[in-house]
Amino acid sequence: MMGYRAKRCLAAAALTMALSAGSASAQSASASPPACDTSALPALPAELAGWASPSPVAAAGNARGLDRASLAPGKAAMVSLLPTPSVHYPLQPEKPGGSVSHGGLLGFTITEAGTYRIALGSAAWIDVVRGGKPVTSTAHGHGPACSTIRKMVDFPLMPGRYILQVSANAGAGLPVLVTRLR
Repeated sequence: MMGYRAKRCLAAAALTMALSAGSASAQSASASPPACDTSALPALPAELAGWASPSPVAAAGNARGLDRASLAPGKAAMVSLLPTPSVHYPLQPEKPGGSVSHGGLLGFTITEAGTYRIALGSAAWIDVVRGGKPVTSTAHGHGPACSTIRKMVDFPLMPGRYILQVSANAGAGLPVLVTRLR
């Protein structure tokens, strides 16, 4: 005959095993991303089509260099970034990165009001700035499955000139695309 204390220990052990088995199977299911065919990129939605053919652009280290560091909406750029200590951001980024990270400034002009998506090939931090003030993002997400787009952030933009601040990037290069959502 089992005592009360022994029954409680046995019940606790059974509950622990059941919970562990459930979480282990949940972890293994979510830990395995879908297998991707690395020989070809997946077809991207029309608004991201420019991602496939980036042009080289060197980021500016301060606002005076933005004329030479421009993005064209709808066209991807492979951006060369600077070491973080040499970048002078118009607004302090929420996540500026450390002394070994990379960042920079890019200018872009919007001619038609709408929601614009900024796609990145990494998890770098971005801020969109206009008139010395940050533009609040409306959505965040990941790129399409099996694509090289790592992060996407949406912003409501009016016609005008904007600054894209990139910070906290691990590497010195970063693919970027600014595109209008349809």
